[in-house]
Amino acid sequence: MTTNGGFEPVFCTVVPPYVLDKLAQHDDPALSGPAQRTLVRDSELRARRRVTAEFRLAAAPTAKAPSDQPLRTIYDAEHRTELPGTKVRGEGDDPGRDATVNRAYSGLGATFDLYLKAYLRHSIDGDGLPLDATVHYDEGYNNAFWNGEQMVFGDGDGEIFVDFTNSIDVIGHELTHGVTQYTANLTYYGQPGALNESMSDVFGSLIKQYSLGQTAAEADWLIGAGILAPGVTGTALRSMKAPGTAYDDDVLGKDPQPATMDDYVRTGRDNGGVHINSGIPNHAFYLVATALGGHAWEKAGQIWYDVLTGGKLKERAFFSDFAKLTVKAARERYGDGGDEFQAVQKAWEQVGVRIL
Repeated sequence: MTTNGGFEPVFCTVVPPYVLDKLAQHDDPALSGPAQRTLVRDSELRARRRVTAEFRLAAAPTAKAPSDQPLRTIYDAEHRTELPGTKVRGEGDDPGRDATVNRAYSGLGATFDLYLKAYLRHSIDGDGLPLDATVHYDEGYNNAFWNGEQMVFGDGDGEIFVDFTNSIDVIGHELTHGVTQYTANLTYYGQPGALNESMSDVFGSLIKQYSLGQTAAEADWLIGAGILAPGVTGTALRSMKAPGTAYDDDVLGKDPQPATMDDYVRTGRDNGGVHINSGIPNHAFYLVATALGGHAWEKAGQIWYDVLTGGKLKERAFFSDFAKLTVKAARERYGDGGDEFQAVQKAWEQVGVRIL
């Protein structure tokens, strides 16, 4: 169960619906067709998730990972949509010939390692939850998602998106939706939903940085850098360093993320702008991490993790609520008036979030 009294597992995708909406309107059926099919599939999965969630959650897995190792299983959907598909690699099995399977396996392991070694968290639920993933989902499926139980990866259409296992931060992003599900359980709409998305971007980036041994200064702070096809004018889906600059493409349009509250987007689409306005807390984290220097998971990440898992972050928290808790967490862990405390306060000021 969660710290807030119950589960609210949601269907969370890494590619925002507004990106697919733009693609779906293109004149070229090679671009619009896969996007249209992905949108339909995502809508069906989202509806199915709402209907079946409470029944599936009652059937908790009996197996648990060992105390210091993950328990991973990779399945192959073989371009169909039945989940989980055919088992192709289990925990401890040698790598096979399918690079997608091997990348999924490694990404699950990297996510497990970051949470265990940096935060002493035993898998995404804190209690040894097995990590399952399905690859080669559907035909030309332009997304990856967490459905409340497992990871699922599409291969992309080859024109705009390629294999979604190419970005380890995408894997970490989606699995972190599971961490949020089991902790603060942030409502997936408006500012709480944007915080939910931002948590996944923050820890997705930290998982990549941890696996590469990068400092905050060395990191690219990009989410999904490996999933855009070569012909796309852009570097990634999102940039935490400079929200709004990840892509500017004739087909995809321009990255709409704001970096500050001055440009906050009010919309009823995308669950109230969860993938858009996440740029604001994303940028705040980037500012904290780079101000403190060194490895971002050690201090900035610890503060964010303390808030996510501390039991005081409400399901319907706004940016100002979260900001206030990060300042409090920085004070409690590192002392009042120290570098950490000052960096957190200054970052929220810079992005225009008032701490009440």
